[in-house]
Amino acid sequence: MSEVMLKTENLGISFGGLKAAQNVNITINKGDLYGLIGPNGAGKTTIFNLLTGVYQPTTGKFYLDGEDLTGKKQEIINRKGIARTFQNIRLFNNMTVISNVMVALNNLPEYKCSPFTSMLRLPKHFAVEKKMRDRAKELLDIFGLKEERNTLACNLPYGKQRKLEIARAMATNPKLLLLDEPAAGMNPHETEELMNTIRFVRDNFDMTILLIEHDMKLVGGICEKVTVLNFGQELASGETAEVLHDPRVITAYIGEDE
Repeated sequence: MSEVMLKTENLGISFGGLKAAQNVNITINKGDLYGLIGPNGAGKTTIFNLLTGVYQPTTGKFYLDGEDLTGKKQEIINRKGIARTFQNIRLFNNMTVISNVMVALNNLPEYKCSPFTSMLRLPKHFAVEKKMRDRAKELLDIFGLKEERNTLACNLPYGKQRKLEIARAMATNPKLLLLDEPAAGMNPHETEELMNTIRFVRDNFDMTILLIEHDMKLVGGICEKVTVLNFGQELASGETAEVLHDPRVITAYIGEDE
């Protein structure tokens, strides 16, 4: 029997009289590569915001690895094991590539230094800094960014900025990685590279991944299961190939078969 990594129970939120999401029930097993799809305004990013503590749900609960994280603050949810990227890239553009990753590492207990140690620049400060830098280099190497570690993030090509954002999210040692439209703005070659990177992360880091994506070729190519949202509610859920051939999904979101 598969181990459940994420489970939502009737999860929802209302803004005034608007039900942005309602009765969303998703079960994602450990190691799944799962897609959340639907048109703009369907409530996909709203679900991500609920799962990361940006919004507090007005109905329902969600569990990570069996632990109820409903209503917890963003930093607590991140420490418990949920990390995300954003539809609009949010890098520290005027910092180097490696510094972007080290910022994320700084939140982990093994890289903590007391203010006293850092202020006086004691040996432990430099030892921890070296440890962080070495770990950041390892992550950047995985994403093909090690040679550009001293480049300003804003000077990276678009596709590599996307990879850097994923690397930074990975630096927090998540159990569940949320990717919000990772292929947005990419050309076909960059998208193919991204698909390979996502597969690599899942297979080599024992990672569970939930992604929002409009590129159905990417969704069909890497996601084993998907849930389709329609006006904040589930329209269909199940094996990817089956769901993408559901007449309701084709009509509402993908268009008629060509």
